[in-house]
Amino acid sequence: MNKCIFMFGAAMAVSACGQQGGNSTANAPVNAAAAPAQAPRRAYCFFKERETKDWKARLDKAGNVVVTGKVYREDSRYKAVLGPSTMNGTTAEIAPTLTVNDTGYAAPGDWWNVIATIPDSQAIDTVAVNCGEKTIATLKIPRKK
Repeated sequence: MNKCIFMFGAAMAVSACGQQGGNSTANAPVNAAAAPAQAPRRAYCFFKERETKDWKARLDKAGNVVVTGKVYREDSRYKAVLGPSTMNGTTAEIAPTLTVNDTGYAAPGDWWNVIATIPDSQAIDTVAVNCGEKTIATLKIPRKK
């Protein structure tokens, strides 16, 4: 009996080692708020500047910005697409990227037509098409005033 009590006491002592006072999960939001905000990194650029062309911006019926262009990709296992856009004030940024070619076909001449509509972009007047850290096109939006 004394041996069981001794083992139970030893187990309790060992389990108490390393425990901190306080609730660390309750402090997590405070620590996250204290950390400085970092700008998101731009996506990796798979293309050279000469592998993109014909960048244009227009408005759809709802007043959202539609960006179009052409992107070259010789390896037809992949297709070029426009990634998600980001908006900051009256400027939006968008970048071409790659995805697995699910069409079963290559693009004519290996030039993919890319198109993307930027949702809720009625206040946008400029779109920057970026490839990595480099801006490959700056598009002014034709808005009626």
